[in-house]
Amino acid sequence: MISTDVLIVGAGPVGLTTAIVLTQLGHGVVVVDGQAEGAHTSRAAVVHSRTLELLEPYGVTPALTARGVHTPRFTIRDRDRLLVPVPFEGLPTRYPYTLMVSQADTEAFLLARLTELGVRVLRPALVTTIAQDASGVTATLADGRTLRASYLVGADGLHSVVREQAGIGFGGGTYAESFTLADVRLSGGVPQDEVILYFSPDGLVVVAPLPDGLHRIVATVDEAPREPDAAFVQRLLDTRGPQAVPAVVEEVVWGSRFRVHHRIADTYRDGRVLLAGDAAHVHSPAGGQGMNLGVEDAVKLGEALAKVLAGGPEDQLDGYAAARRPVAEKVVALAGRLTALATASAALRPVRNLVLGLAGRVPAVRRRLAWQLSGLDRRQLGSGTPGQEPGRWPVSK
Repeated sequence: MISTDVLIVGAGPVGLTTAIVLTQLGHGVVVVDGQAEGAHTSRAAVVHSRTLELLEPYGVTPALTARGVHTPRFTIRDRDRLLVPVPFEGLPTRYPYTLMVSQADTEAFLLARLTELGVRVLRPALVTTIAQDASGVTATLADGRTLRASYLVGADGLHSVVREQAGIGFGGGTYAESFTLADVRLSGGVPQDEVILYFSPDGLVVVAPLPDGLHRIVATVDEAPREPDAAFVQRLLDTRGPQAVPAVVEEVVWGSRFRVHHRIADTYRDGRVLLAGDAAHVHSPAGGQGMNLGVEDAVKLGEALAKVLAGGPEDQLDGYAAARRPVAEKVVALAGRLTALATASAALRPVRNLVLGLAGRVPAVRRRLAWQLSGLDRRQLGSGTPGQEPGRWPVSK
């Protein structure tokens, strides 16, 4: 039997971050993952300002910011017409931009930092059952091995075995629309320093720059193909993207499809079992909040567990669970509103675009959106850092 302070199930960004925090704060961890190796593809591609702030003490932020594309502006457009500009340049942070970087890169940097701290991920190591008692948790792997820990963290995603084994409910639903995702090489009329959400009568398409000259394309469609080809992505851009200078798809490097759920776990804690990331909450990719919210969970949970393991009161774990669930509700609600706007019916789209165009002229609306999308509005929510009202921003450091 392998014994440790904390067993972390899942070696994605959330599990790796939790492990880094605990290890750097002086506690033993074991990280297991059912996959033989980490993902080489990229779903999440957005790292926001608040996430970079949270990761800074743990030695990961410099590598991320050196690799990623710094995009100082997010815009909502109706083809070529600018509806809502959301500037990040004035945010009160050292990172006044959205960082566009592949999830595969993010995981690689996190794994490198964890390895530097002397911890390796056990792969493939699929947890099948967990059982807890007054002093700890025992996990059994598919190959019969057992692991014993004082606490267990479920960072094993949407279909979490940990959540299921703990008997924690996961209420919510699934959006009707299908989403297509592709990383492509483009030429033509797409800027390199801006994340653009295009609205059109035909629907939504997001175009965002990535490192190495790539662009991330995300779009809602009735039924997305399993592997979108260049012709499919080109049709999306021709009917929804820029018109004056069209974007041309030169190559599809990778593509996928997915359905979007909106669910939150009934609780983030069951005794010595705790949840973080997609095991605790999933929602629309609108606004690029998913991985960022998960990394926030990881830092907060890791710091709370470190205090408890050092002899602090165990009710700090209740504090984690009580604080993080309302944050998830807030983010899920924001993502839901953005998704509802993006997927409005054809009849409502002209009205939607008119209202957005008027709202986009109001500086307070633009500031509020920048504050929310960057995650800086969550500083005051159990972060230990005072919040700053977005009406007045100091000059960024």
